[in-house]
Amino acid sequence: MNKDQVKGRVEQAKGSIKETTGKVVGNKKLEVEGKIDKAAGKTQATYGDLKEDAKDAMKHRQEEVRRDPDDLLRDDEDDIRRNQP
Repeated sequence: MNKDQVKGRVEQAKGSIKETTGKVVGNKKLEVEGKIDKAAGKTQATYGDLKEDAKDAMKHRQEEVRRDPDDLLRDDEDDIRRNQP
C-alpha cells in the first residue's frame, strides 16, 4: 500500500463524516464539502491503486526477464497454442 492509497481513503472517510454531519444538522455547505472531499479522496486512492498495480506489473516483468530465455520462449509458444482457434 502506498501513501496515495492511504491518504485517499482517509480523505474519503473524512468526506463521508462531513457529508453525514451536514445532513444531520441541516448544513448544506458542510454536506457539499463532504461530497467534494469524498470525490477527491476516491481520485487520490484510485491513483494510488494504479501506481501500485504498475509497480507490481514492473516487478513481475523483471522476474520474467531474469528467467532462463528458453523458459520464456516455451511460455510464449504455450500462449500462442492456447490462443489459436
